[in-house]
Amino acid sequence: MVGYNPNSPGAALTPEEAALAGSAAGMVTRALISPLDVVKIRFQLQIEQVSWRRRQGKYWGLWQATRCIMTEEGLPAFWKGHVPAQLLSVCYGAVQFASFEALTELVHKQTAYNSQTPGVHFICGGLAACSATVACQPLDTLRTRFAAQGEPKMYHNLRHAVATMFRTEGPFTFYRGLTPTLVAVFPYAGLQFFFYNILKKLLDPQDTKSKGGLHSLISGSCAGVISKTMTYPFDLIKKRLQVGGFEEARMKFGQVRTYHGFVDCVLRIGREERLRGFFKGLSPSLLKAALSTGFTFFWYEFFINAIVSLKSS
Repeated sequence: MVGYNPNSPGAALTPEEAALAGSAAGMVTRALISPLDVVKIRFQLQIEQVSWRRRQGKYWGLWQATRCIMTEEGLPAFWKGHVPAQLLSVCYGAVQFASFEALTELVHKQTAYNSQTPGVHFICGGLAACSATVACQPLDTLRTRFAAQGEPKMYHNLRHAVATMFRTEGPFTFYRGLTPTLVAVFPYAGLQFFFYNILKKLLDPQDTKSKGGLHSLISGSCAGVISKTMTYPFDLIKKRLQVGGFEEARMKFGQVRTYHGFVDCVLRIGREERLRGFFKGLSPSLLKAALSTGFTFFWYEFFINAIVSLKSS
């Protein structure tokens, strides 16, 4: 079970062990779901409506966008920004799960609450994700820029991107979109851990290892879909803000906008694109959330069990 478990027969996980398992889970998951992430980001940044019926923009459907990217940019385009994305996943997974294990242990030992209750997992999961977000936001911004650019590329590699952004936009550009990210990440991650806790106990009440991997995958996938649907608009707003100052590279994809902060972004999307505008890219995002969250919890528990087995032997 994810989080500090007072009934565990072995010793509690150390922060280093949780960080190692979390970073390994993030690395494997990122490699698997990168194509969906690229398509999702392209949809989120498109001003025109994403619709089969009204084909106004460059992309109007999941399969059409996939074919379009493949034809124009080749197979490697689905892993654009993969280096900063992998750094992001490794860093984020390490900080998030190490913080989560430490926080649930602290709550159990210092308060009257049981560390394995859904409510505790909601609070601790949200706080752990906020810590990871602050630590990894520059990498997330870089990943978004790489995934958003077409051909010819504005940034040739990670070093060139960092130097160019720092020189032309200043150091704070790496934290664009931090406000909506923090606003969204607490309930999003909290709900992930909350629903994962509930679903895992329903599917695997005895915590048996025979079906533990499958149950982790199913529970994580369902938790990811529920939490993503409830918090999706914040993710879209974050992506719009992160590409501010990057308009030149977005011209060929259609209309571009420059937003002056979180509130301006919300108001302009609502006025120009209506309610549906806040849910652009939801289909690939839900598919990605199901796979990403399911794989993350699956691989985290897999690596945790491997670490425990090595310690016991």
